[in-house]
Amino acid sequence: MPSTRHPIRRRQVSAALLAAPWVWPAAQAQGGRPLTPAQTEGPFYPVAMPEDSDYDLLRNGVRNYRLGQPAWLEGQVSDPEGRPVRGAQVEIWQCDQAGHYHHPGDGGRADPAFQGFGRVTVDDQGRYRFRTLRPAPYSGRTPHIHLKVRLGPRELLTTQVYVAGEAGNARDLLWRRLDEAGRAALTVPFTPGADGLRALFPIVVAA
Repeated sequence: MPSTRHPIRRRQVSAALLAAPWVWPAAQAQGGRPLTPAQTEGPFYPVAMPEDSDYDLLRNGVRNYRLGQPAWLEGQVSDPEGRPVRGAQVEIWQCDQAGHYHHPGDGGRADPAFQGFGRVTVDDQGRYRFRTLRPAPYSGRTPHIHLKVRLGPRELLTTQVYVAGEAGNARDLLWRRLDEAGRAALTVPFTPGADGLRALFPIVVAA
């Protein structure tokens, strides 16, 4: 998408990047495993929670989204000792295949068939799963999925998930700011499966 068509987006993304620290090293954990690195929330977190905000971002109410590559994003939320963080909620949000978010700052141009945001509560083993879209690029950003973890009123983590092998990663300001361990933690392969692509993203938080 030509950058001249997104003046609001360019200003908001630039402000978010400038406000972010220069490097996100892999966080140090209290126990045996490093914490999942945090990254900026970005400018497009929902202003109001959508009516449909379940695990399936490819179905918004009665509409089915047919563009892009369907994908499952799944994993386990655990503490540094490997114990599941029971009761945690995982949220994801991302742009549609054309690079638009459900957000007034993006001009309300997102496809209404794409849910764009989802929230699930982990099971007793800390596991979560979303049906979504292999993330798409837009002007200035490599493909990514925003992710947040909450436990009750506490926000435990805000970060972004990247696609392994994506050519745009090396040009992305936020991905480049990660150290080697941080890139390894946040960059995962999207591999073919029987019902779409599959990406495993384990999350380690200090609960």
